[in-house]
Amino acid sequence: MALWGGRFSQAADQRFKLFNDSLRFDYRLAEHDIIGSVAWSRSLVTVGVLTKDEQSRLEDALNMLLEEVRANPEAILASEAEDIHSWVEQQLIEKVGNLGKKLHTGRSRNDQVATDLKLWCKAQLTELVDGVRQLQHALVATAEANQDAVMPGYTHLQRAQPVTFAHWCLAYSEMLARDESRLQDTLKRLDVSPLGAGALAGTAYPIDREQLAGWLGFASATRNSLDSVSDRDHVLELLSDASIGMVHLSRFAEDLIFFNTGEAAFVELSDRVTSGSSLMPQKKNPDALELIRGKCGRVQGALTGMLMTLKGLPLAYNKDMQEDKEGLFDALDTWLDCLHMAALVLTDIQVKRPRCREAAEQGYANATELADYLVAKGVPFREAHHIVGETVVEAIRQGVALEAMPLTALQAFSPAIGEDVYPALSLASCLEKRAAKGGVAPEQVAQAIADARARLA
Repeated sequence: MALWGGRFSQAADQRFKLFNDSLRFDYRLAEHDIIGSVAWSRSLVTVGVLTKDEQSRLEDALNMLLEEVRANPEAILASEAEDIHSWVEQQLIEKVGNLGKKLHTGRSRNDQVATDLKLWCKAQLTELVDGVRQLQHALVATAEANQDAVMPGYTHLQRAQPVTFAHWCLAYSEMLARDESRLQDTLKRLDVSPLGAGALAGTAYPIDREQLAGWLGFASATRNSLDSVSDRDHVLELLSDASIGMVHLSRFAEDLIFFNTGEAAFVELSDRVTSGSSLMPQKKNPDALELIRGKCGRVQGALTGMLMTLKGLPLAYNKDMQEDKEGLFDALDTWLDCLHMAALVLTDIQVKRPRCREAAEQGYANATELADYLVAKGVPFREAHHIVGETVVEAIRQGVALEAMPLTALQAFSPAIGEDVYPALSLASCLEKRAAKGGVAPEQVAQAIADARARLA
């Protein structure tokens, strides 16, 4: 039986029922609906709606139902109930009879679903933080194992200056640290309980909502009943967190897809995260990474959809808000799956050090070092920049590296260049000079790894 049938003399059209019902996806809120119902039953005792004995019977039945749901949550889908709230109420009535009908006193599905969803979001947020931290651990471990792997760094997808694979890993670790920070910040605003806000104007019973919020594990209760039932900022924030996090994972995937190509050949991915071609037996495709990259748009689409759903809604609750769940569930599931997959990709990755070094030595990545060398000799930087540009043109014409040019050839561009230029153009020198905080110098990378491990400890 529907929770609202008394006002109607005709049954709903079956096509409308299928269109309207949400049990097929909101069954995921079952545990949280039951937990919220237990807390609500305790509040009803404080205002005299239930006796302690009645509440005890209800709580026992709800806890029994909770165990059943945890054992087999998909069994809920066999029901024809409209939503998870009506399913829980029906199951409760089957267990305790008419007493089960008293539980909804003073409560609306509006504050009930808002509470369920916030409880689910809190639980999911904890899993997401764990997933983000797991990937940070994998990045830091990979960095630690590859501190000596020198490779070209890029701007505009052109070789720019030498870096290390460790420094590359730590760049993504920083992104993940911000993702974690955003999730923790989201929790601060999410952690307020709407239960007791009623349909929109508040409950008619003098329930202590702060006490109720505490029973549910919230930091406090919401301050306005109208806002409580119509607020979906936490959905938007989590979708935004997921969208930004997926952008980071997509960039991570794109870098590794490029590093894994035959043209770059900086890394080799494990067989565990690659697949073959149905036609070309030599192929080893980076499918895990391509799927991570592809799923980014799916998550961003969920955010855009939710923004569009909410933008024109008046206060308070509207049925449009039923659209908040499927996109949220899918987006957060997708983000968590991609976090785990990215960590798996790093587990057995092989960095091809000789090839990485060879590429770092090409492309005149030490041109900036020559400019800095000239500056140290008293040449103004802008003039040094011009001199080095001309020198690179000549090196390209000769088909040699800067450090392979004879001293006389270099001095033709500037008499300030001496024999001491060659050590300055080495890869080791290029790295060691970047010793300011956040730089690629070996001691800075080692310190960054230590700092990251301390943060994650």
